[in-house]
Amino acid sequence: MRSKVSFTADGVRCAGHLYLPAGSDPAPCVVLCHGFSGTMDRLYDYGERFAAAGFAALVFDYRGFGESDGEPRQVPDIPGQLADVRAAVAFARRHERVDPGKVLLWGNSLGGAHVITVAAGDPGIAAVVAQIPFNGFPKKVEGRSAGQTLRTLGAIFWDALRGGLGLSPYYIPMVGRPGELAVTATPEADQHILTLTGGEHGTSWRNSVAPRGLLRMMRYRPAASAARLTCPLLVCAAAEDRESPLEKTRELAERAPDGELRVYPGTHFTFYTDPAFRGEVVADQIAFYRRACALV
Repeated sequence: MRSKVSFTADGVRCAGHLYLPAGSDPAPCVVLCHGFSGTMDRLYDYGERFAAAGFAALVFDYRGFGESDGEPRQVPDIPGQLADVRAAVAFARRHERVDPGKVLLWGNSLGGAHVITVAAGDPGIAAVVAQIPFNGFPKKVEGRSAGQTLRTLGAIFWDALRGGLGLSPYYIPMVGRPGELAVTATPEADQHILTLTGGEHGTSWRNSVAPRGLLRMMRYRPAASAARLTCPLLVCAAAEDRESPLEKTRELAERAPDGELRVYPGTHFTFYTDPAFRGEVVADQIAFYRRACALV
């Protein structure tokens, strides 16, 4: 069963959907957090899979994205998104069909960094899954020339300046082809965009983002938070990931007191574009959550 829900973070309404498993007893709940410019509709499949396995699942949009309120739009704000995650956890714990002692976090890409950070400050979180998580930018982005890097940096600083002056954001595409000005410019761009804009549920995702958010990401290091976790952590990484390189994601599992790393073939975008592959990964995540909740 899926129902529309909403909760408030810092006075801003965040929209979400809550999936409930069969039965009437309180169940463990997975709170799912999307990436840098994502929207919750891309996580519906995960919510359905977790609910079918006996978990409640909460998906939601960060402030300024998708169906949530907040202005300006399409501006990733790390402190604001962390507050949104904490508010989602609080909402889940209050729900009558959720076991408040078994709230689980799941995050993808930048959301993978967020769930580690939030769990490090919340000893009540039962377990964390970080899928292709962000842990700092690579020193060099494969396929991006020095000139293209300078263009991207110029867009970041121009947008940040506009933000500081109270002007409207300077937007650039989130996903583009190699050589284009975009946050991520890859050969898989066309397929990735099709995946994000298609699907039976429709989508509110827009291929447009204010790049100022990348400035704060340059100083964002969830590995320090991973070392403070008091719950189990599963890191799901891609062997050929150029956006969240394996050497950086590996550090998260190694720093966590109870960390586990699983490496899958493919790139960062395989997790988005291959349903069969996604099913295999989610099966591993469900087994991990079951162990953490003593359900096996």
